[in-house]
Amino acid sequence: MNAPRKPLMPLDDALQQLLGQVQALNDVETLSTLEADGRVLAQDLVSALQVPAFDNSSMDGYAVRWADVRQGPTLLKVTQRIAAGQTGTTLEPGQAARIFTGAPLPPGADTVVMQEDTQPVDGAADAVQILRVPTPGDWVRLSGEDVKKGAVALPAGTRLTPAELGLAASLGVAHVSVLRKPRVALFSTGDELVMPGEVAPDQMRPGAIYNSNRFFLRALLHRMGCEVSDLGIVPDKREATMAALKSAADHHDLILTSGGVSVGEEDHVKPSVQALGALDLWQISMKPGKPFAYGHVRRSEGAHVAHFIGLPGNPVSSFMTFVLLVLPFLRQLTGQPQQSLQPVRMPAHFSIVKADRRREFVRVRCNAQGGLDLFPNQSSGVLTSVVWGDGVVDIPAGQTVAVGDLVDYLPFAGWLA
Repeated sequence: MNAPRKPLMPLDDALQQLLGQVQALNDVETLSTLEADGRVLAQDLVSALQVPAFDNSSMDGYAVRWADVRQGPTLLKVTQRIAAGQTGTTLEPGQAARIFTGAPLPPGADTVVMQEDTQPVDGAADAVQILRVPTPGDWVRLSGEDVKKGAVALPAGTRLTPAELGLAASLGVAHVSVLRKPRVALFSTGDELVMPGEVAPDQMRPGAIYNSNRFFLRALLHRMGCEVSDLGIVPDKREATMAALKSAADHHDLILTSGGVSVGEEDHVKPSVQALGALDLWQISMKPGKPFAYGHVRRSEGAHVAHFIGLPGNPVSSFMTFVLLVLPFLRQLTGQPQQSLQPVRMPAHFSIVKADRRREFVRVRCNAQGGLDLFPNQSSGVLTSVVWGDGVVDIPAGQTVAVGDLVDYLPFAGWLA
């Protein structure tokens, strides 16, 4: 008689358990704003000034008093010319100021008429005809409308991208306090693995495969702003695995492995982690990517530990468990707010007639008709499905898909930005 199947852990439950194990780093360093791309703010960035610092024109035209032009086409005397970087004098009733984009509004003016709505007066260089009645405040950027003095312009936990760096610079911030980079030790296990360049394809021994996981995992970690120590391929030997784990734990926040978390007799990661700390093996209700391991490894000195995450060895399983579980883990480790990728409802131009008991993430690509095409081979070992596709469809457990059904599409770009 067959033993009953062990219940699978829902993906959302696994994520919450994983996030419950991690506290944000608290080591802070100061960097030049020019060098802080991709780093995470350790402290709120509070503005010391108004942005804009003064009321200014957002258009080339004429600064006016709205009360002078509200009755319709009006002839005004042009008394001054104000370019960006200059200041004007008080605008009296019946007067206008020639003004250019970014220039401060002169005292007394409250509206800008763009030059397309004006007409010069023949023979009178100091007069302008206002052709259209503007709305009060047209084309005026008010002081502080972007950022007010004393406001939090960027909260702690913000990942600094080019836009955030530009904002910080606009506030006069030359240096920022950021969290140090997470230190991650990456290694793969398996005597079947071979590094590209070490053995030519026609010289590969039977059963050997190139280690693809190492390449995309390392790239994903770098994109998350991690400092990566690539420990390469650890032989399928207990002593070698123990030594790699001990060394990695002393100098890293996270140890990430690919392969070696199954119950096979040649998989030494599980007993090694258990001997040096603790480990839970989770069977997650997701396809691809069911096996997943989380635990910790004690450091040689002190009470601190390094987190341990073991990903499945099949490349698509490893990729999907990384983006769905490890990325949120790293956000929490670096104090960033969680940003759940919101699905886009799109029509399926394919069918799946056999429901799976697990939540399934099938690789798809947007087509020219506004729908989604399915990669024909959804095996967890077929990495070309990720290269061909531009995202996945999230299919709940037990659900089929018919052509035309609206499905939840998750673009890879949302994870890989």
